Amino acid sequence: MLYYAAPMEGITTYLYRRAHARWYGGIDKYFTPFIAGRKMTTREVRDILPENNTGVVLVPQILTNKTEDFLEIAARLASYGYDTVNLNLGCPSGTVTAKKRGAGFLGEPEALDAFLYEIYEKCPLHISIKTRLGISDLCEWEALLAIYAKYPVQELIVHTRLLQEFYTGVPHPEAYAQAMRRLHDNNSKHPLSAGIPLCYNGDILSAESLSKVQAKVLSCFDSPDRCDQSGKNDSVIGRVMIGRGLLRNPALARQLREKQPHTQTTAGQAQGSHAAETLRAFHDEILDGYREIMSGDLPVLFKMKDLWTYMIMAFVSFDPAQSPEILARQNIEKYLKKIRKADRISEYRIAVDTLFRECCDT
Repeated sequence: MLYYAAPMEGITTYLYRRAHARWYGGIDKYFTPFIAGRKMTTREVRDILPENNTGVVLVPQILTNKTEDFLEIAARLASYGYDTVNLNLGCPSGTVTAKKRGAGFLGEPEALDAFLYEIYEKCPLHISIKTRLGISDLCEWEALLAIYAKYPVQELIVHTRLLQEFYTGVPHPEAYAQAMRRLHDNNSKHPLSAGIPLCYNGDILSAESLSKVQAKVLSCFDSPDRCDQSGKNDSVIGRVMIGRGLLRNPALARQLREKQPHTQTTAGQAQGSHAAETLRAFHDEILDGYREIMSGDLPVLFKMKDLWTYMIMAFVSFDPAQSPEILARQNIEKYLKKIRKADRISEYRIAVDTLFRECCDT
């Protein structure tokens, strides 16, 4: 099984990726937050510089519906030594989709087909794609698969939701099985079979949730050999991208590799350090990194508070399928409020110290 870290704008920067690889690991590929403009910003360049991403395998992600922009960004990335880029067809943000970019591009299948034809013909790099299932109806998925099957897609990462479902509701693992039949199963006689490597994305929050997805996908086939795998629940899906689950529980990829249930006390480091100690070292490395490259307390705190929106969940014993409302029920919310109220790094450190001291069983 291969494990990928999904990008999150403003959070999974090179400082986050580098610290995560050091203290937790378990990730085979990290993906950058999307690059949308033809002229890359200083921040975007800094984020993809190879010297800032030592110790990680990184795939830059591009978000655009314009061939010229895609090719120019790809050429710039090639100059830094990258051989693969990822096309974002999954972002559901209204500001993105209103411009027919991200998942919004899926609603223009003819234009999407023409765009893919040009970039696959002209781009010197390998191109993988992250996609949703369509805009509002699962019936759209078959037509999208027919388009993807035409091209040498290096890898198709399937977020198993429609655009209109955003990040809520139940994912559709059956749509992933549908993609396996059409694109991944080299033994299939179906005319759309293209042998494109597939990666599953959507609410992988624990070993248990991954096992359920594996079982659901396998159940969509008449017999195990139809999925071109061994037929075992733990191997029907060979690649998984995890996003919010990893932000909430940085040890998740390691736990999935070890088939561990979610646990508050699992060590995040091979050397056997306590989970709290590892999390604190991970946090401190990110904090120190932002202090080095940013001027003033407020920009640094803005970044760290964004991260705490997710990382606070590492302090509760919870079913990953539950909503963050569980914070209030476990009396953790008050600590998060203190972190968010801090407007100086000295105050922020006191709030974080209190959280670790009072809420960690070390």
